[in-house]
Amino acid sequence: MSLLATAIVPIILLLAAGAVIRRWFVTEPAFWRGLEWMSYRVFTPALFISSIAAADLSVVPIGPLALSLAVPIVAAAGLVVSLRRPLRANGPQLTSMVQGTIRINTYIGLIFATALHGVNGAATFALASAIVVPLVNVICVSVLARHGERPATLRRVPIWRALLENPLIQGVAVGLVLNLTETVLPTFLSSTLSLLAAPALVCGTLISGAAMHLSFRRRDVLDVGVTAILKLVALPLGAAGIALSLGVDGPTLTSIVLISAVPTAPSAYVLASRMGGDTRLMASITGIQTILATVSMPAILAAVQMLAP
Repeated sequence: MSLLATAIVPIILLLAAGAVIRRWFVTEPAFWRGLEWMSYRVFTPALFISSIAAADLSVVPIGPLALSLAVPIVAAAGLVVSLRRPLRANGPQLTSMVQGTIRINTYIGLIFATALHGVNGAATFALASAIVVPLVNVICVSVLARHGERPATLRRVPIWRALLENPLIQGVAVGLVLNLTETVLPTFLSSTLSLLAAPALVCGTLISGAAMHLSFRRRDVLDVGVTAILKLVALPLGAAGIALSLGVDGPTLTSIVLISAVPTAPSAYVLASRMGGDTRLMASITGIQTILATVSMPAILAAVQMLAP
């Protein structure tokens, strides 16, 4: 009941609010692009910095955390690529299916992690993000570079530069430095960070709701269905299986399950549009997964908790 009241229902209400506001009240795309920019580059990095800096990281097993996340993600991406011929997917379709299988919606996962474990949950989830975000970006950008129908006029950005400039990774790095060096920020700075971090979860979920788009062709049922099963069921169960076999528990196990079980992020659409992916399919995958995840994530969490010692 606690998880239902503190995470599931609020997520559903915020997603619905975002969709309603976007459709009937604030329809200007520029507003949502600006809010997404603020959330991605200011609010969420501030949350990562403040939560990691204040958390007890000595209880987080970094090796098992990385292994539990990396192996299923690489395997899932490889499986989708290997299924291209049986699924008769063209290049752009394949890129959107890969993104739909491994890309993560950080905001939804953070709400669950915070609701279940407070500051330690948010910090552990942020550390998991520091592992998943670079790996997912390398895979998705590589697949899009090879299979996307990318306009020749767009300048190619090196992967290493894209990763270094990623604000989420930067936020994790700053938080780690503060934590490991036991640096105590002046009160005015820590208070400012807290104020900037406060809107992260709400704004991120509203943006996810506003970005939901459901537009289907008959062919999409197969593509969306395959990615939904892999992303929302197979990936988190595989990650949980590895984590449990390595003796992982507590907030770390929860974060592993959550970051593997969250739906695909709306930012996948932006990357698809920039690098020649199938944007219409990408939007459909994102919308369907976001709706299904409100049911699948609690179910996966409950199943893993039953298996945990």
